[in-house]
Amino acid sequence: MKLRLCRLLAIAAFVCFLGSIQTLAQNAYVTNDGSGDVSVIDTATNTVTATITVGTAPFAVAVSPDGGTVYVANIDSDNVSAIATATNKVIATITVGSSPEGVAVSPDGSTVYVANQHSNNVSVIDTATNRVTATIPIGSEPGGVAVTRDGRTVYVANFLSNNVSVIATATNIVTATIPVGVNPFGVAVTPDGSTVYVANAGFGANTVSAIATATDRVTATIPVGSQPGGVAVTPDGSKVYVANFLSNNVSVIATATNTVTATIPAGSEPFGVAVTPDGCKVYVANGASNNVSVIATATNRVTAAITVGRGPVAFGVFIIRPSFAGTQGFSNCHR
Repeated sequence: MKLRLCRLLAIAAFVCFLGSIQTLAQNAYVTNDGSGDVSVIDTATNTVTATITVGTAPFAVAVSPDGGTVYVANIDSDNVSAIATATNKVIATITVGSSPEGVAVSPDGSTVYVANQHSNNVSVIDTATNRVTATIPIGSEPGGVAVTRDGRTVYVANFLSNNVSVIATATNIVTATIPVGVNPFGVAVTPDGSTVYVANAGFGANTVSAIATATDRVTATIPVGSQPGGVAVTPDGSKVYVANFLSNNVSVIATATNTVTATIPAGSEPFGVAVTPDGCKVYVANGASNNVSVIATATNRVTAAITVGRGPVAFGVFIIRPSFAGTQGFSNCHR
C-alpha cells in the first residue's frame, strides 16, 4: 500500500523524578519494518538496550495500560506478536487477518483491536487467552486504530474508503461511518474523548480532520505537511503532533484553535509519532534515516536522534505508561 513505503514506528517513554531521588525510566518499543525486529529504547539515556525479533515487516505497535505487554502487528506475516516487557521476549504469536496495519489496546487491557488492511476488517483479541474472539467488517484498507479512554468506542481509518468506522465495543458493531479527507491513515483521540484527529495522507490532501465524538462529524480540516501519517495528542490535550512523510517534518496543531503553530524538521520519511505520558517529549520514527528523533515539547526542537533498525515505523501508541509521571512544565519533568 501507498504508505508502506517506509513503515516508520516511533515509540517512546519518559523519565521523571519521584521526589528528589527515585527515577522512573520507561522503555520505548520501535518496530523496524526493514529488519523485522523491535528496538527497545531506554528513554533515560536515549540508547537502544535490546533488539527483539518478531514477525515479518513489523508495522504497528501498542502497549498494554499496565506496561506489561507490547503488541506488534506484523504486516507481511499476518499476525501479532505479544512481547512481555519484563523479559523482552515474544510470549505469543496471534494469527489475525491479512496485512495487519493498525493495533490498539483497550484502557482496561482486556482487548486488542487489529486493523487488517487486505481483509477489510478488525480482529478482536482477548488478552487473557491471546485468541481472536470476533472479526468486524469495516471499510476498505483500514489502517490506524484508536480506542476512547472510556473504552466504549473504537475509531478506524479506512484508507481507500476515505472514511472512519466507529465501532461500539459493547457489541463489536459499526455504529457510524464518517467521511473525512483522501486516504485517512493515522488516528488519535484526545484524552477527554471529545475529538478524534485523523491524518489524510492522499497526495494533494495533506490535511488532518478533527471529528467531534458527540456528533461523529468533522468540525475542522487542518492543512499540514506532505503525506501525513502518524498522529499523537499530548496528555493535556492541548497539542497534536503529526508526522509528515514526504516533507520530512512534524506539524504541531493547537487544539484550541485547530491551527498549525509550529513545523519541526525531522529525519527522512518520518511516520510514527508518540508523546511521552508526562508530555515532555515527542518521539518520531524516521524510516529512511533509520533513527528516531526526540523533540522537547517545551521548545519544539529536536534534542536527540537515536539509531535503531532498518525502516522504523512506530505506528501507534507505543510508550509504556508508569504509575507516576511528572507534570508537563514542572521541575519533575526531564526534557
